Amino acid sequence: MQPYFLSLLIFSPLLGILVLSLFPKEQEKAIKWLGVLATLPSLCLSLFAFWQYRNGYDISKLSEKRSWIQFGDFPFLKETDFTVAYELHVDGFALVMIVLTTILATLAAIASTSIQKEWKGYFQLFLLLEIGMLGVFAASNLVLFFIFFELTLIPMFFLIGKWGYFEKEKVAYSYLIYNGLGSAVLLIVIAVLFARTGTSNIAELRYILTNSSVQTISPISDDLRYGLFLALLVAFGVKLPIVPFHRWMLRVHVQAPPSVVMLHAGVLLKIGAFGLVRLAFGLFPGQFQQFSTWLIVLGIVNLLYGAFLALRQTDFKMVLAYSSVSHMGIVLIGLGSLNEAGIQGAIFQAVSHGFIAAFLFFFVGVMYERTRTTTLARLGGLAKTMPYVSGFMLAGAMASLGLPGTSGFVSEFMAFVGAFQAAPWLAAIGTLGIIMTAVYLLRAVLHMTFGQTAVTNVRDLRGIEWVPAISLLLLIIIIGVYPSILAMPLQTTIETMMNGLGG
Repeated sequence: MQPYFLSLLIFSPLLGILVLSLFPKEQEKAIKWLGVLATLPSLCLSLFAFWQYRNGYDISKLSEKRSWIQFGDFPFLKETDFTVAYELHVDGFALVMIVLTTILATLAAIASTSIQKEWKGYFQLFLLLEIGMLGVFAASNLVLFFIFFELTLIPMFFLIGKWGYFEKEKVAYSYLIYNGLGSAVLLIVIAVLFARTGTSNIAELRYILTNSSVQTISPISDDLRYGLFLALLVAFGVKLPIVPFHRWMLRVHVQAPPSVVMLHAGVLLKIGAFGLVRLAFGLFPGQFQQFSTWLIVLGIVNLLYGAFLALRQTDFKMVLAYSSVSHMGIVLIGLGSLNEAGIQGAIFQAVSHGFIAAFLFFFVGVMYERTRTTTLARLGGLAKTMPYVSGFMLAGAMASLGLPGTSGFVSEFMAFVGAFQAAPWLAAIGTLGIIMTAVYLLRAVLHMTFGQTAVTNVRDLRGIEWVPAISLLLLIIIIGVYPSILAMPLQTTIETMMNGLGG
């Protein structure tokens, strides 16, 4: 592979942005196809890297490092102190998240063909968002991580505010304020660590912070470590989201275009889980261990709170929004278990929910385009007029509630196996959320598909819409039937985490 492979993978959507800028905005059909085609290079590169990795290729050879920024020139500092390099690196976990991102970006771009106005600006922002998401997973220093993290905020703000529904501007500002506060907290952590250690490289920071014998430029007390860990928990807790930082996410799921929500629910929420694993756990394993029981408690609160409120919703988008809150609780439960099964379940849940949420929100977009509503009471009897859409939605609901043979079952099973090993009484309480998930999802989907007929003469799934429908369903089933396809790439990451705990 080439030495610029990761840079090429991350920034290849930039070519699409430049080409789109040359097209007259009236050429709707050409712009839509170009928007979809621009996501393909990064998809092909990520799948190629994943295939090579599974065949034994050492992906650490893809790492890139070039001089970038240096601060000051003090005689008492080493040459490497207070320098920030442009450096990229992926391990199995990061590669899985990159593959998830590129697959969902292509399928969401196909779903975006239903966007009704200003396609050129839409696809340029969409591709910029993809660059930000890919960069977050490949960055190997905190400064670069933060820059890509921020890069996701700007296009999302405009995609919601410009192409969203009735309260789009209000929701866009809500998104920006909540996530901006999370970013500010993250920036404080980065600044403190950089000032105290002189490096922002994540691997070097992990070594410094987990070896008490290493001297730092300024001391880092136990209280400061605990404070930094809690700050990271808040920064990524907003993104995940952890109750009570979840209100903004509900509004985004309802008001943003479904194609954008496919990426938001499928990838952007998972940046919170990725950050908790990579930074909160990776840099502060001791503090993470001390807080692990509380993480399980927070996970159960998320799981039950989201499930209970999903039961009370009358709009399908709100059902799915609260379902996302509930399912992110399983990620916290798995991480808080601090054993191999729990951590693997948490990471599986992040990937599995990415595909399932994107799958269900794709059909929300299809239904809204045909019926102009997502209110449950106005969507009865869809199985008669939209049998394929109804069948796919039922399959998505089954995967989301954890039916064996789907990715949802594998992730929930492993997360709860880990939880029962670590905290059996808390895990037993958490299983109530699994039961409630089955109730609220089947109630909503069965009412829409087999309830009293409320919709007639609407078109079923058509043409290009079959591509995301079939692709996402196949991925959900493949992971469910053959979980080793994910387990193998994640093994090294999980072993590293367990070693950090001394296990």
